[in-house]
Order: sequence, then structure tokens, then C-alpha cells
Amino acid sequence: MQFLSEKDKSYVKEMFGKDLSGEVNLILFTDGAEKCQYCNDTKELLDELSGLSSKIKLTVYDINTNAKEAKFLGVDKTPALVVGGKKIYNAYYYGIPAGHEFAALLEDIVDASNGKTRLADSTKSALKELKKQIDIKVFVTPTCPWCPRAVRIAHQFAMENSNIRSSMIESMEFNELASKYAVMAVPKIVINDGVSFEGALPEEQFLQYVQEAAKA
Repeated sequence: MQFLSEKDKSYVKEMFGKDLSGEVNLILFTDGAEKCQYCNDTKELLDELSGLSSKIKLTVYDINTNAKEAKFLGVDKTPALVVGGKKIYNAYYYGIPAGHEFAALLEDIVDASNGKTRLADSTKSALKELKKQIDIKVFVTPTCPWCPRAVRIAHQFAMENSNIRSSMIESMEFNELASKYAVMAVPKIVINDGVSFEGALPEEQFLQYVQEAAKA
């Protein structure tokens, strides 16, 4: 199955050629025990994507046979994609990054390649002050046009501060988690399991919720 049209491939290849400066590491965890409905689709999509630039390296692990690697990166479900450049960031995709989320992945790849985010300087400074461990879950669906913005902000926060772990979670693939966190609309953001909000807020407001969670 081909996920990207020739037109899409041409566009992405040109973008990568123009915007990527350093190497990008994409680490995908799948489940070879065939318990994962979208693992094969996710791998095929990333195979296509990584083939569009020599600067993108795709590594595929089985969560069962590569349990050590999964534990080291904190991966406990599949499909799981971890994004990295010169270092591995705490930026995760749980579920296939398709639909609108594909755009978020492309921008994450560019940031990882260049080793810098596009956040405002004031936001970067505020993030550097955070010393507490922060876990951000962003629940999404592939058809949600506002979700990529929330994912991107959360992932950029993680890229700026290693104390922050940010995960995109595809609600329909992980419906038990979505039920646990009472996801009724997306994007829904849950921070440290105690602070939550809905909607793609500007980074300044998103940051305020993170700071609130850090004080708890």
C-alpha cells in the first residue's frame, strides 16, 4: 500500500532538501506478535518518508524482542515513534501519524534536523526554568485539523527541556486510554494527569498550564 502520492513525495522531498541540515533519527516500535492493528501501516508510511532524504534514518524495533530499548525510551505500547536528531527527544507519536498529524511529523523532523524549535524566545526561557518532570499527553484524531498545532507545541516543549515528555496519542487506536482520561473532544491535553484542557491554545496559554502543573 502506498501512502504518499507522487505529488506529495515531490513536495516533501523538495522541503527536506531545502530545510534539513543535520541527520534525523526516527525510532519506531512495533509489535511482531500481531497485536498492533496499525504497526505495519505506520512502518510502511515511515519507510516511504525516510526514503525521501538521505538525512533521515529509520530504525525499527519489536517491542517484545527489543524490550531493553523500549524500556530505555519509556515505550510501553505500539505503534510508537520517537523523534530525534543529534539526540533523542522526549517527543512521541503513539498511533500512526497520518491525516493531519502527518504535517506535525514533517515539522518535527525539520526541527530535529536543525536542532532548534520555532517557539518564541520568551517561551524558551520560561521552559528552561522548569525543573520538575512534566508529562504531556495530547489526544488526537487523524481528521482533527486543530490537533497538529497542539502536538507541535507539546513536542517543541519537550525538545527545549528534557524534563518534559510529550506524547501524541491517537484516540481511536488507544480508546482505553481515551476513556480513562475522559476524552470527549480533541485535541485534549492532559499534563501530569492533573491539569487538562481542550483546544489548540497559543503557546503562551499552553505554557501557563504546564507551569501550573509544575507547581502542583
